[in-house]
Amino acid sequence: MASNSVYLEIVDFFASGTTPQTVVDFQPSLAAQESALELLELAKQDQLTPEQASELDHFTELEHILRMAKARARQILAARP
Repeated sequence: MASNSVYLEIVDFFASGTTPQTVVDFQPSLAAQESALELLELAKQDQLTPEQASELDHFTELEHILRMAKARARQILAARP
């Protein structure tokens, strides 16, 4: 499942050590972005398999976590003198 590679991509990012700025700057790989776009297109056409629907749910969860982390990182950066 492609979402596993996205999970590993994000786990590797955080495990390698981050700063608020690197969190703000983080972007998933082009391959991960393309995979998510393909799933979204299939969903629009109501052509997702159950496995693909699950994968899209995982992407959505990951996107939410990343948005929350980026928002918090921006708050931390804004609070610095």
